[in-house]
Amino acid sequence: MNQPLRDDLDFRALVGDVKPLPPRNRADPGANRKSPSESQLARREWAEEEMGARNFLSDDFVDLLPPFDPMEYRREGIQQGVVDKLKHGGYSVQSQLHLLRRPLTECRRMLFPFIQEAYAHDLRSVMIVHGRGREIDSPANVLRSYLAKWLSQFEEVQAYVSAQPSEGGLGATWVMLRKSDRAKANNRERQQKRRG
Repeated sequence: MNQPLRDDLDFRALVGDVKPLPPRNRADPGANRKSPSESQLARREWAEEEMGARNFLSDDFVDLLPPFDPMEYRREGIQQGVVDKLKHGGYSVQSQLHLLRRPLTECRRMLFPFIQEAYAHDLRSVMIVHGRGREIDSPANVLRSYLAKWLSQFEEVQAYVSAQPSEGGLGATWVMLRKSDRAKANNRERQQKRRG
């Protein structure tokens, strides 16, 4: 006798005279979810318009980056050592945004709140996965080029670099955000307590 047949017989012996429940004796999982009401749709539309009005990221013309060139940017006053540490994965990923195979307008709409919320929650290092095209005008490389432009438009972004090959290579970008005022105050408090 083969093993699956033996297992089936063992199961039947353990279960014994069990009968299935009648259909009327089953739990009610609840009614199907209703579609959103008109007021919910109106609130959702208003919120999207409000977010779109605050989104300052430009979708104007951009010079396309060569597909095999790494991205690197740092604001004035940021030390090269910070950028090198970022480049070599010296900071942990605190949050990620995946933009793979998404339309450019959707990527623009997703990036803005992602950076704003990361900064509001005192995150310092985030990763954006965007992919990379092999041709200069492939959609992934167009997104990569716009991403380089958009990230430099944020005051919260101190630096960004292409990730290491083990972390996504040219298809992912590390982003270093500046400390919020709240994080600076907490840091000052810790330093003062340490000094005594």
